[in-house]
Amino acid sequence: MSLADNIEFLRRLPKLNGFNGLGGIGRNLRPPVDSPLVETADFGSNPGALRMFSFVPDHRQAVPALVVVLHGCGQTAAGYDLGAGWSMLAKHYGFALLMPQQQSANNGNGCFNWFNPEDTARDSGEACSIRQMIARMELDVGIDARRVFVTGLSAGGAMTSVMLATYPEIFAGGAIIAGLPFGVATNMREALSGMYQSPSRPAAELGDLVRNASSHKGPWPKLSVWHGSADRTVNPANADEIVKQWLDVHQLPSAPMSEADVDGYPRQVWWNADGDTIVESYTITNMAHGTPLGIGDNDERYGAQGAFLIEAGISSSYHIANFFGLTEWIHLAARETAKETAKETEKPAVKTIAAAEGAPDLTRVLWPMTTLSRRPEPAPAAPQKRPGIDVSAVITRALTAAGLMK
Repeated sequence: MSLADNIEFLRRLPKLNGFNGLGGIGRNLRPPVDSPLVETADFGSNPGALRMFSFVPDHRQAVPALVVVLHGCGQTAAGYDLGAGWSMLAKHYGFALLMPQQQSANNGNGCFNWFNPEDTARDSGEACSIRQMIARMELDVGIDARRVFVTGLSAGGAMTSVMLATYPEIFAGGAIIAGLPFGVATNMREALSGMYQSPSRPAAELGDLVRNASSHKGPWPKLSVWHGSADRTVNPANADEIVKQWLDVHQLPSAPMSEADVDGYPRQVWWNADGDTIVESYTITNMAHGTPLGIGDNDERYGAQGAFLIEAGISSSYHIANFFGLTEWIHLAARETAKETAKETEKPAVKTIAAAEGAPDLTRVLWPMTTLSRRPEPAPAAPQKRPGIDVSAVITRALTAAGLMK
């Protein structure tokens, strides 16, 4: 076989059955029958030949945010939604959800082709298809263009890196779970090397990969990074490389500005000059390859255990939604409701003070009793004294007339 034939074979290999691009983890999962996701067939030229699924809750913000969620290898949009709990979060917090899905014709094990140059360039392949889906959501739902976010697991996490780099002006933020940095692989060999070995690169080199992916000059999306320390499918060192890449893009120092445990796991934080968190990184100690599940701060459980959906005592989906600023809506709504309730509660109290229901106006009762009669009298032979006012009797009569005294 000639060199040209080998190159062509490698170029086509990721789209052949049997290669999933993520270490042999692919499994065909049946979508749940009761999935709330709805498929849209027509959303543009779709050069990446992906499928579009979405969920828009009935009770939502007037101009809702949008979260794009990218599944891992062997998963479907509906299967990953059930496992990670995103539609439940969307229903609870009133945002819209977009879940692209890979087709077996593109990749035999259902992985997004995160390392194919034709699928990872702006306005090309799968990246372009996802961008077209977002445009369709903007048209159909009227989403807030300033609050569009993207997240994904594994191959979906690596594809999240692609979307943030190629369309940085579209996204306000992203979250990568067990993924890889953008641009570190352009073929199968480099993909495998990145997954298993994760060679270290200079920060400026990694940052340039993002900066050169579009003509955008900033501002840049904020980023949340999640990775299990016992991951044997995607080397945990990839989390450090992702953080390094985006710290360089944001021109932030390499040392974390804050470190603390959240639900028992270490979290590192970097913020900008305004004090806004721009990059955060969670290390889920002793967890293998997958999305960490648990209970959110609101005591709700999001998601269900399954392949690469791991009970870890921390809900990555909830914390990511919180990082995106999506959980604040319900608190704001609750505060507005409390204000309205307080106003309604105050009204009867004011009314009671002004005039007890069914009671006469005390002013009208008291005034005649404390005012001397002005009727003309015949001229007396001698001056007469006017009778004095019994104040105690007047008050007693007034209170009795008002029904406040018997």
